[in-house]
Amino acid sequence: MGKICLKGLGVALITPFRKDKSIDFNALSRLIDFQIENGADYLVTLGTTAETATLDEDEKAQIMRTVVEKVKGRVPIVVGMGGNNTAKVQQTILRSDFSGVSAILSVVPYYNKPSQEGIYQHFKAVTDVSPLPVILYNVPGRTGVNMTAETTLRIARTCPKAVAIKEASGNMEQIKTIIAGAPEGFSVISGDDAITTAVIQAGGVGVISVFANGFPKEMAWLVDSALRGTPEAARDKMNESYDKLFRLLMVDGNPAGVKCMLEMMGFVENELRLPLVPVCEETRKGIREELNKFAKK
Repeated sequence: MGKICLKGLGVALITPFRKDKSIDFNALSRLIDFQIENGADYLVTLGTTAETATLDEDEKAQIMRTVVEKVKGRVPIVVGMGGNNTAKVQQTILRSDFSGVSAILSVVPYYNKPSQEGIYQHFKAVTDVSPLPVILYNVPGRTGVNMTAETTLRIARTCPKAVAIKEASGNMEQIKTIIAGAPEGFSVISGDDAITTAVIQAGGVGVISVFANGFPKEMAWLVDSALRGTPEAARDKMNESYDKLFRLLMVDGNPAGVKCMLEMMGFVENELRLPLVPVCEETRKGIREELNKFAKK
């Protein structure tokens, strides 16, 4: 099993769609270059932000190969591979071609609301069959269940291929408990742009960012500043400049907000697949106003 450096800025890539809802691979390629040329340390594809739940298996395979071919080894690639049927997740991992991929991101099972023991057994089963390092992903706002610090640390200590967690619970006490108890080689990554500096200050190694789809250079600066020991300056600068936009991007859900922003920046069509829809007019107006402020600077 190879190693992957998860320190710094990871970008949770969107999946661009055309007006007919087909995948816009040209836009995806442009977005990949933009991320790498502006400071992204690694890319995450087929995660929540990629609307993966609306993609079929052939589309997922096409996206994965497109990302690998476009990146050409310039940065590590992490591929989302999770679900609420453990056996199906195992089968998908076993039949996937991971050439050019460095790690798997696997979410806590959603909808079923498993117990902590069920969550542990799920990830044990997933890591047992994975040929790659696995990043756990805790996002209770989407899954309906929180993976506790105790369960995360149990996985970290007993499943060697579990190398990190993307923590998006928003619970800093839980995050600090994981950081304090993590075994050597197990990292904590912020799953929430707004608390990136706080997580790094507590001992985290970086962020997997949604906001960086549009502002990779700025997020790379924030993460680097925090890692170099000046999180207050980074936090103050980002709060002053981007706090309102952070919040606007999430008002009508992710990735609706970031796709609206990226359309205004000229990267993609503002297209999502149902049940997701574009942001409301009020949110769109707010995003436009914030972007106009940056254009004047």
